[in-house]
Amino acid sequence: MADNQVTEQAILEALRQVKDPELKRDLVSLNMVRDVSIKDGEVSLRIVLTTPACPLRGAIEADVQQALKAVPGVKSVKVEMDAEVRAFAGPRGPQAIPGVRNIIAVASNKGGVGKTTVAVNLAVALAKAGARVGLLDADVTGPNVPLMMGFSSGFLSETGEPLVPIDRYGVKVCSLGFILPKAAAVIWRGPMIDKALRELLHQLDWGELDYLLVDLPPGTSDASLAVAQAVPLAGVLIVTTPQEVSVEDASKAVTMFSRVDAPILGVIENMSYFVCSHCGGRTEIFGHGGGRTIADELGLEFLGEIPIDTETRMAADRGEPIVDSAPDSPAAKVFRELAEKVAARCSVAQYAEESKS
Repeated sequence: MADNQVTEQAILEALRQVKDPELKRDLVSLNMVRDVSIKDGEVSLRIVLTTPACPLRGAIEADVQQALKAVPGVKSVKVEMDAEVRAFAGPRGPQAIPGVRNIIAVASNKGGVGKTTVAVNLAVALAKAGARVGLLDADVTGPNVPLMMGFSSGFLSETGEPLVPIDRYGVKVCSLGFILPKAAAVIWRGPMIDKALRELLHQLDWGELDYLLVDLPPGTSDASLAVAQAVPLAGVLIVTTPQEVSVEDASKAVTMFSRVDAPILGVIENMSYFVCSHCGGRTEIFGHGGGRTIADELGLEFLGEIPIDTETRMAADRGEPIVDSAPDSPAAKVFRELAEKVAARCSVAQYAEESKS
């Protein structure tokens, strides 16, 4: 076959055989194939994924290369891998935030499970993968995000500057802890919490974001309900520990969000095990398997286990998320893998919502 017989149609037909493993559809029908160019048998094109944190980027690129090199007349293939996060087309009702494509709540029904540590490191991991990310501290009565992201408590109260999202580690961060004096107690009833969260979500300028992670306080009452009713949630992450009491509480959080039609992206088990730095032995301090059990019982995806790690704790106390301060550490690797899974699950949920319309 002559070089000039290699047509764009032949290229597209070949790529109809390549499927996105998460969305289960071919790249052409998903509009992921862009800017096809053919010259003297040399093919170049751009593949636009649904997230820069796609865990299967390498596999998809390899499948594209293999499919196109099998087309008669093709001498070489140049693939540019790109990403374009789609906006979550949620059900009518809650008001979307202009420019924010996906809002993900990080929840637990029990305190002390490390939910904020998970939210902070997932946000930074997504940003390092190339996504535009925001992080809102929705725990208005006990904000911990400022400490873990390296902000001093109440620093804006000292300068009199307005409350705005501030960039740190590539993430736009905002918390009432920015303006609350150190050790100040917030004693608010439900209506005040609801009003404050709606203002944080809708009246601040978040700019263009692919993902806004909302770190919820423990429990299923005022703050969680306020967020679920104020914005269309692309999904909710449930954080638990292996303990039976934590698992029981996590199931209550799942029930609450299911009742307000917020999709559950999956379950993350924190403090899953401890690995001794001296002997390498593994100890399951709080038991094992609780997160996977609740996921199986409720028909949810189990996203993974995060070990107990002293460096993760010390990094949080220093205001340096482990994925930034020690990117090659085992804990950072786990957070990056979880971030990729969360982004993939978010894309699947978005596609599922689109398919309904």
